[in-house]
Order: sequence, then structure tokens, then C-alpha cells
Amino acid sequence: MDLGQLLKSYRGEAETFEEQHLASLDPIEQFGVWFREAVGCPAIGEANAMCLATCTRDGRPSARMVLLKGFGQDGFRFFTNHESRKGRELDSNPFASLVFYWEPLCRQVRVEGPVTRLPEEESERYFQSRPKSRQISVLVSQQSSVIPDREYLRKKNAELEERYREAKVPRPAYWGGYILRPEVVEFWQGQTNRLHDRIVFRRLGPGAAPPGAMTRQGQGEWVFERFSP
Repeated sequence: MDLGQLLKSYRGEAETFEEQHLASLDPIEQFGVWFREAVGCPAIGEANAMCLATCTRDGRPSARMVLLKGFGQDGFRFFTNHESRKGRELDSNPFASLVFYWEPLCRQVRVEGPVTRLPEEESERYFQSRPKSRQISVLVSQQSSVIPDREYLRKKNAELEERYREAKVPRPAYWGGYILRPEVVEFWQGQTNRLHDRIVFRRLGPGAAPPGAMTRQGQGEWVFERFSP
């Protein structure tokens, strides 16, 4: 199938995203500005949906959509099954990349950094805040394992709904949260002529590339640069 003519117009020259348009020189605060705009856009169903990319130790990548459940100066939070493919990959290679794509706004944000598990008490607190049906689904699904059919899930779900009808659902040890500490945050805004805007923040630290002639100082240990599209 030839998709060469499947083209979309993005923003025009009058709507470029330039350095003076940054709401903050702190990328987490800048992310917050764009995220709130995405939340307020009626055409975006789930502004917190993000692609999480992980990789095995020998370099085989995998990616899937998950939901962001919190962010701040310490990082980006999400929750999942530790025994799933992504959980196993994060155990063996604790680095990941996140991508948020807000198509109606012609924007995406890419975040890279190391990932660690959240404390058990934080995972417990979030688990108990979920609707009971979603707590039960965690017990039903041994994520990424092979099952015979959909009916298997229906039966197991019905059994557990009955068991916990009047009881608290326990959080299994195999389910919990992660936090990605950002080392790179890229803000991308699409242009119709494909000369897209890319402003990339990176955290200066051990092993980071030194600032260059076109590097600008951000807030704290952050610097930023414009990348060619």
C-alpha cells in the first residue's frame, strides 16, 4: 500500500514555537503548560496517554501505550504489572523513553531517563484509590502471559468479583509503580512545510555532553538547544 499522498497540514510560519515562546526554562514546568493545554483541548481524549518504550539488555526494543499518573520535579509516574514484558525489561535495563503525541495541537513531547520502582506504600495508596473493578482486573490478568480465550478472563473476573464483593481487594506484590527521572525532554511542534520546531532540554550531569556554542542555560542543571528537524 502506497501512503505517499497521506499528508497532513500542521502549523504555519505564523505559529512557530521559538525560544521566546517557552513558558519556563524548567522543562518540567514547560511540560505542565503544554499538558494543561492538551487536557483543555476537547479533541484530545486522553492527554495523559503516552508511548512507553523499553529495551532488553541485548538491545531489542518494545513499546506500548500506558497512562501517566503523575509528574513533578522528581519525574514521571506510571503503574503496571512488574511481571509484564515492560516490567521484566525495566528490571534488566532500567532506562526508558516516553512520548506524548497531541495530534490536534500538532505537538509531541519526548522524555528519556532512568526508571526506578516507586515505594510500596505509594503503589498501595494508588491501588486502593482505583475503582474496585480495576483492582480486580489486576488480579485477573497475569499480564503478557498466554491465555486460552476471552472466556477465561470473564470467568476469572466473575469469580473474583464474588469473592471480594464485601471485602477489600489486596494489591498483589507483582503490581506497582515506576518513576522515570528525566535526563532529556524534547518539545516538538509540527510545521506544514516539515521544518518542525524541536527544543531539547538535557540535564547536565556525569557523562552528559558538555555545553556547545549554541547551548543555552535553562533553570538549575538544565540546558537547552534547538535541533534541526
